[in-house]
Amino acid sequence: MMALDMATSASFSSASEAVSQTVEVILEIVLAANDVLVKKESFKELATYLERIIPILKELNRKNVSDSESLNNAIEILNREIRAAKQLTLECSKRNKVYLLMNCRTIVKRLEDTVKEISRALDLIPLASLDLTSGISEEIGELCDKMQRAEFKAAMAEEEILEKIESGIQERNVDRSYANNLLVLIAEAVGISTERSALKKEFEEFKNEIESTRLRKDEAEAIQMDQIMALLERADATSSPREKEIKHFSKRKSLGSQPLEPLQSFYCPITRDVMEDPVETSSGQTFERSAIEKWFADGNKLCPLTMTSLNTSILRPNKTLRQSIEEWKDRNTMITIGSIKPKLNSEEEEEVLHSLEQLQELCEQRDLHREWVILEDYVPTLIQLLAKNRDIRNRALVILCILAKDSDDAKERIVKADNAIESIVRSLGRRVGERKLAVELLLELSKCYLARDCIGKVQGCILLLVTMSSSDDSQAARDAQALLENLSFSDQNIIQMAKANYFRHLLQRLSTGPEDVKLTMATTLAEMELTDHNKESLFEGGVLGPLLHFVSHGDTHMKNVAAKALRNLSSLPKNGLQMIKEAAVRPLLDTLFNHSASSSSSLREHAAGTIKHLAVSTMSPESSQLPVSLLESDEDIFRLFSLINLTGPEIQQSIIQTFQALCQSPSAPIIKSKLSQCAAAQVLVQLCEHDDPCVRANVVKLFCCLTEGGDEVTLAEHVNQKCIETLLKIIKSSKDEEEIASVMGIVSNLPELPQITQWLLDAGAVPIIFSHLHNGKQNNPYKNQLIENAVGAICRFIVPTNLERQKSAAGTGIIPVLVQLLESGTSLTKKRAAISLCRFSESSLELSRSIPKRKGFLCFSAPPETVCPVHGGICSIESSFCLIEADAVRPLVRILGEHDPGACEASLDALLTLIEGERLQSGSKVLGEANAIKPIIKFLGSPSPSLQEKALHALERIFRLVDFKMKYGALAQMPLVDITQRGSGSVKSLAARILAHLNVLHDQSSYF
Repeated sequence: MMALDMATSASFSSASEAVSQTVEVILEIVLAANDVLVKKESFKELATYLERIIPILKELNRKNVSDSESLNNAIEILNREIRAAKQLTLECSKRNKVYLLMNCRTIVKRLEDTVKEISRALDLIPLASLDLTSGISEEIGELCDKMQRAEFKAAMAEEEILEKIESGIQERNVDRSYANNLLVLIAEAVGISTERSALKKEFEEFKNEIESTRLRKDEAEAIQMDQIMALLERADATSSPREKEIKHFSKRKSLGSQPLEPLQSFYCPITRDVMEDPVETSSGQTFERSAIEKWFADGNKLCPLTMTSLNTSILRPNKTLRQSIEEWKDRNTMITIGSIKPKLNSEEEEEVLHSLEQLQELCEQRDLHREWVILEDYVPTLIQLLAKNRDIRNRALVILCILAKDSDDAKERIVKADNAIESIVRSLGRRVGERKLAVELLLELSKCYLARDCIGKVQGCILLLVTMSSSDDSQAARDAQALLENLSFSDQNIIQMAKANYFRHLLQRLSTGPEDVKLTMATTLAEMELTDHNKESLFEGGVLGPLLHFVSHGDTHMKNVAAKALRNLSSLPKNGLQMIKEAAVRPLLDTLFNHSASSSSSLREHAAGTIKHLAVSTMSPESSQLPVSLLESDEDIFRLFSLINLTGPEIQQSIIQTFQALCQSPSAPIIKSKLSQCAAAQVLVQLCEHDDPCVRANVVKLFCCLTEGGDEVTLAEHVNQKCIETLLKIIKSSKDEEEIASVMGIVSNLPELPQITQWLLDAGAVPIIFSHLHNGKQNNPYKNQLIENAVGAICRFIVPTNLERQKSAAGTGIIPVLVQLLESGTSLTKKRAAISLCRFSESSLELSRSIPKRKGFLCFSAPPETVCPVHGGICSIESSFCLIEADAVRPLVRILGEHDPGACEASLDALLTLIEGERLQSGSKVLGEANAIKPIIKFLGSPSPSLQEKALHALERIFRLVDFKMKYGALAQMPLVDITQRGSGSVKSLAARILAHLNVLHDQSSYF
């Protein structure tokens, strides 16, 4: 019980002086009530009552009441009780919190008694003899009544703690977890930290308070407090591991080394087994509870030993015997635990495994057993066993996990053991069962800060955990995720998780972390080599918002890092499209436009690189599903293109590549038109001479895009002889195959103006182009593009109006190459090769050599040269460019059966040169033999209007021939009828004319 030092005043010189002193003490209590460590609300209630007394006492002084014995007695009692209240308030402000909690029932009892005594003292004031107002008298009466009825109680949480303490003391065998939980409840109740150091300090002070009770010779309270302390000392925080070890080994040495046999009294007379829950019957005999209850349930009412009649409702727990049995068990278990350890070092794996099974069983029985195993220093031995076979490893992991649960001491011992964390992590990479045990153990260890710090540093650990977090085993996956959550306290661990494709915590830090942490996370994203899956996952996780915010509102360094991260992430087209949709273009353009080159060149480079990626994304298939626009205003287009001449090579390249991509996107017509308005061709022609080969390569690629379907007038205005020479120089000197293919594309796309063609010839373009066409590298990834463009470039040198150029070109051996390309080229190559052969074929009739007259005797004259079946003269590939001599007819016919309408139309044009004019009969025969007629008829149903019309013109001529009309007329009839019903005016008329040839319509039909 708390001692109460109550100083009372023996006498007062006058009632007035006593009243003044009482008021001062009350004011001191009111102030002190704010500082009490327990029962704050109760002390506030006390202060409220006392504050209401002050006006009453001041009224007494104001009235200058005369001294009387009854008044002096009342004031003296009041003063004494108020000083007692002060003493209690000060004690509760200064003493140890735990000590005060243990005495909370006493404190509330003293509070209640003090309030009632003060009330009685007030009631003793002789109101009738004093000249007080009725209001004061009523106030005193009301206050006394309230104070008499006031009740003070311990809070429910306090009562729960005290009941648990009483229960624990009575049980005498509670385990460590009970003490640990009780300690947490006490810490929460008194408002102290649950950290081990804080609890340790608080309970050292509690011990000092207990010593003070002994000094006050309050033996009853000291005994009670010793019992409480003995209970709480079982908790981890109240004793150091070293203190526990000393106590443990001191006790074990006193027990000897051999287990004791149980006493006869420990056995149940019914079961003949050592009792677990001994109970005493009304006869005074003791039995196992379950056994005697079954005895009664079977209808027996006599004592099994004495055969005397029993009161079956009386079964009293034999606590003394139960305690003796438990002490015997504990003694033997402590000896057994000490004896198992040497067996774990045996070379016999079966003996090791058996010992581990025995140890596991003991650990599972009681928390106290686990504590003894820890104190016997089993942890290093168990860690060493993780290098043994799988069964031993699994058993060791199970025991380590049991020990680690709810024991900070065990966790620290495991972490400090040599190679412990590394050995456990190795088990993460083994079979499923072992993996599950290892992650469960690591999760338990991660609750200790020291362990968390070590786990993340083990090589491969986080990668293994990330892999497990998505495994099919739901429990293992949950444990791995929880462990990753615990490891996320460290920025370095989060970075390792990100490198293992686990971005959850990185994204959290990026959004909500401190500024320096946000910078670290953004830097990680900027520097990482990300897969497309990573990039998609990050965007789905919400990475875009924070990075865009940093680009717009961060300092220069943060802007730079965020822009670099966006550049890294935007290379995935799906992400690029999302950025465009979420208005990321504007801040990037502003960064590019508004930051000077001196302020941060790298920031502008990253912004330009990101914009380039966004442009590339507009070329993706996803873009066609939901069209997006990168540069929405003319001003943005003009300003961005103008930066080409105002920035360094890297930004130049990015901007050029941006426009190159846009020129191949759905918005290409608009972009090309706007670039034409800002004289892009003039700028690009100049940049073709750029010293930086990378910049120049990108320039010619963009120039090639602009020349495709570009404005011929604009091109003719800006392309001069120097430009032509520069382009051919690039073809000859460049090592970049894509650049060569692009330059070839420019040459192919240039207007077929005589001046430009002459500049090309003067610069030696034909042999240069032909060399790439004939000797293209087989492993060149741009081979197809190069050949397509080279064939297109050749076309301009073989126009039928200039036979000399045609002969010159044919002399290089170009025609056989073109025929070969009809078989092996892409659709565009086949189309351009067919166009070139068509141009050659248009001159064949004029160049076919007439048959010379034979002279002399027939038997001595040279054999006659073969006559061309179409041109009627002597033909050759190089002299007359004859398609028959070049074996081009069948390859051209085969193309008629392909799906590309452009290639089909070009091939048809080439074949129709064989039936022009007087060559109808002979040419049609060649076409018939090459099986060309059926494909031509098939074109009558082509969706391409020009191809359909050309087929109609061809058939109109072919069906003038009776043989062809008879052979193919029926095949063409239905398609022709369909055209007369659904076709346009010109083709209707043409179809009707053919039907007239076929005798389906007469010549006078209105269709004509």
